[in-house]
Amino acid sequence: MKYLLDSDVFIQAKNLHYGLDFCPAFWDWLVTANLNEQVFSIEKVGDEIEAGADELASWAADRGDGFFLKPDAAILPALASVSAWATTQSYEAAAVHTFLQKADFYLVAHALAHRYVVVTHEVPAASTKKIKIPNACIGIGVKCMTPYEMLRHERARFILGPQ
Repeated sequence: MKYLLDSDVFIQAKNLHYGLDFCPAFWDWLVTANLNEQVFSIEKVGDEIEAGADELASWAADRGDGFFLKPDAAILPALASVSAWATTQSYEAAAVHTFLQKADFYLVAHALAHRYVVVTHEVPAASTKKIKIPNACIGIGVKCMTPYEMLRHERARFILGPQ
């Protein structure tokens, strides 16, 4: 499988379970999986991360276009499909407008266009006030999972070495 990571995967990893200072193996795994053309994100997610102006922003800036993919012509029909889905559901107009302006919209469309699995900490919700990534993925037929599901599926192992 090939994966597209949402910004919350990076941000929560840095802030909680896989801090850059104490769990470099997680970050090394992401880099290696990217070099193996398995794990990516998109440019708009990279922009969100870089806006944080912290150590995660520096890490993201070092990854470049090979990790944070730029939009291409193939996503144009997917953007139209995701937009059509969002506007024909029962979401409030403000929720649709916000979704169509955020990286989430482009992440789901990129996954649809290129058959990626979206990886996010978000969970589906019945609210009409915000479009959640998993709801959009379900609605348009894109596979979505948590980072932990991805790590287990890929049999990632972070093993302590000699001190």
